[in-house]
Amino acid sequence: MVTLQGRNGPVGLPEWDRCAVMGVVNVTPDSFSDGGRWFDPELAVKHGLDLVAEGADLVDVGGESTRPGAKRVDEAEELRRVVPVVRELAASGVLVSVDTMRASVAAQAVQAGARLVNDVSGGLADPEMIPVVAGAQVPFVVMHWRGQSIDMNNRAVYDDVLREVVTELRSGLERAVAGGVDPARIVLDPGLGFAKTADHDLTLLARLAALRELGCPLLVAASRKRFLGRILAGAAGDPPPARERDAATAAVTAIAAREGAWAVRVHEVQASADAVRVARAIQAAGESR
Repeated sequence: MVTLQGRNGPVGLPEWDRCAVMGVVNVTPDSFSDGGRWFDPELAVKHGLDLVAEGADLVDVGGESTRPGAKRVDEAEELRRVVPVVRELAASGVLVSVDTMRASVAAQAVQAGARLVNDVSGGLADPEMIPVVAGAQVPFVVMHWRGQSIDMNNRAVYDDVLREVVTELRSGLERAVAGGVDPARIVLDPGLGFAKTADHDLTLLARLAALRELGCPLLVAASRKRFLGRILAGAAGDPPPARERDAATAAVTAIAAREGAWAVRVHEVQASADAVRVARAIQAAGESR
């Protein structure tokens, strides 16, 4: 079994006095959002540092695209992409999350300085993941997931999307806790865009309070996703390119922050960093009355 430990012992869940902003660093050639702009490790590190300068509280580094239809990369390639970037960012003082479905990648990333494991499969893709995270005593993001990207669109079938996502997320939470992960270190993610249509995504965003009733912090990852493209589509029905959806992403950020999300995961940081601060100021004004 793969084992890992935080470099400075057990790692608690980071907390802020507002919704945090998680910046995305895709070290991939085929991301839907940025088309390989940060595939070079040096550029990826610079991009991560730039995101922090723009207001990111933590940076999520991933080496495998999970866009709809994406094929998996092999373990050696994912390690080659991710570990050097994690190491350099952590050495520069950045709070780093690793975005991976592989226990071995999580292990080496934490050894390189990552402080959080973000697994879009919630531990389902690799049976070693939960034991590894439990042994590491690092925070763990459990996302709602129904299968690999290559065919996940075929799994977007629900009678009641909110009820079923809540039920399946609860199962993921219970599975992680039964495997030894401290519930105080678990974050839940409703998995917007993963085996979901645009209508499913909107329903989940409209009912974030119901997701919070599961008792865990929430990560909301809406950045540049298809449902935003559908909302913003022109008269001919054509969605704008992913990089033209950042204002819409910031709108979701403001709503998520207002609804008490622990963090939002975004590609363009500055607008969302501004949005969470405005949301917190409005909340504080209400609390002072």
